[in-house]
Amino acid sequence: MPSTPSSALVIDGHPDSRSLTAELARRYAAAHGDAQVLALRDLEFDPHLRYGYRERMTLEPDLVDARAALHAAENVVVATPLWWGSVPAVLKGFFDRALLPQQEYRYSAAGLPVGLIPATRGRLLLLADTPWFFAPITGLPAQTQVARNTMRLCGIRSVRTHRMLGVKDAAEARIARWLDRAAQLGAADGPRDRRDAQARSGAALSAATMIA
Repeated sequence: MPSTPSSALVIDGHPDSRSLTAELARRYAAAHGDAQVLALRDLEFDPHLRYGYRERMTLEPDLVDARAALHAAENVVVATPLWWGSVPAVLKGFFDRALLPQQEYRYSAAGLPVGLIPATRGRLLLLADTPWFFAPITGLPAQTQVARNTMRLCGIRSVRTHRMLGVKDAAEARIARWLDRAAQLGAADGPRDRRDAQARSGAALSAATMIA
């Protein structure tokens, strides 16, 4: 992983680099200009939370680096397919291992979740073979799981979801439009993310100067 923080982190949750999900993540990052793609399939870590929350597991180096990138980003994008109403095991395992109590989230005295991830913006690129007309019946639970119960709970307050449905039967022209859309989103987010990253860096430098 790069040593220089990027203003956006794109989490690719598909186990296959040849997938449409992976290509969407790459297109977004390339157009953004300052985004890091975190392909979970390339990380070496145990995706099982083997002791629940009773005992803390030692973080592997790849997870340490991934969490540093997560906290440095102004914008967090998750690209994932919907499988059996949820997300691939590697993405769920990443959430289980990398998002820790008192570090990415905590609960207030009133029992309400308090997010600790600095990024306030995010996007969810959600792909599914489910046709659009069937989505109201299934409810696309992965959208709720990732956008609301994971990203927002950890502090990413504004999460916009972009659903690409009916992937299995989609024509090439439709797939091309999805890829173009990912690039457009990246190009639109890039300047703002870089500006906000510079502002945060400047504020941190000013605070350090005052302390010194």
